[in-house]
Amino acid sequence: MNPAQPQFITSAANPVLKELRRLAQDSAAYRKQGRVWLEGDHLCRAAAARGVRPALAVFSESSWASGDSALAQGAAKTMVAADPLFESLSGLDSPARMGFVVDLPAPPVLQPAAASVILDRVQDAGNVGAILRCAAAFGFRQVLAITGTAALWSPKVLRAGMGSHFALQLLEGLAPAVLQALQVPVITTSSHAGELLHEKQLPWPCAWAFGHEGRGVSPDIAAHAAFAVRIVQPGGEESLNVASAAAICLHASAAMHAG
Repeated sequence: MNPAQPQFITSAANPVLKELRRLAQDSAAYRKQGRVWLEGDHLCRAAAARGVRPALAVFSESSWASGDSALAQGAAKTMVAADPLFESLSGLDSPARMGFVVDLPAPPVLQPAAASVILDRVQDAGNVGAILRCAAAFGFRQVLAITGTAALWSPKVLRAGMGSHFALQLLEGLAPAVLQALQVPVITTSSHAGELLHEKQLPWPCAWAFGHEGRGVSPDIAAHAAFAVRIVQPGGEESLNVASAAAICLHASAAMHAG
């Protein structure tokens, strides 16, 4: 089929629509299907800007009619669904009007000397996506997700990442022992121990490790750390949200490296 001549979906029983619904609403479906659902024009444009060619572009009827069809350029196949059917795909309170299905990237080879972020059982999808966005913004191109971390390519993490996935090398489902291959120092954070971040000379490149929202970095990950730092908190709160802490730490590294 010519991508410029879309297939129109008018039935909720359409088998392709059923597969898309699983992909859009099941956080682990991408692992089974080997495909990823990108919902909304922002994510789709971010993927296209990185040279990602969608296997399938899907539009609501209203989106197609309004001129969003230009985003289908480069897609291997295009489908248009009646607005209520497209909305049935969405995991959003205010559904987007179009999306891409792209092939799940092959797992990259671990780069021992790369500036990296280690996610140690960070379970909230919003936190994971926000950290990925910070990693991309501050020059950390490799993300190593230890088993127990939220699925990196799940729809919720993708939305929170705002397109950062396509600027990063993402490895997930890793055991802590994989850190033995790193040739850069690992830094952990603590709310009560370690040197103050703003007083510490930070190495570059390095690997920042951020842990579980309630329990922090595991002993297995901490054992690989060159040192730990803490963030000054004159307001007296017990701890910071892990994504907020990551933003502060990654920015500190980037600013020191840039200077």
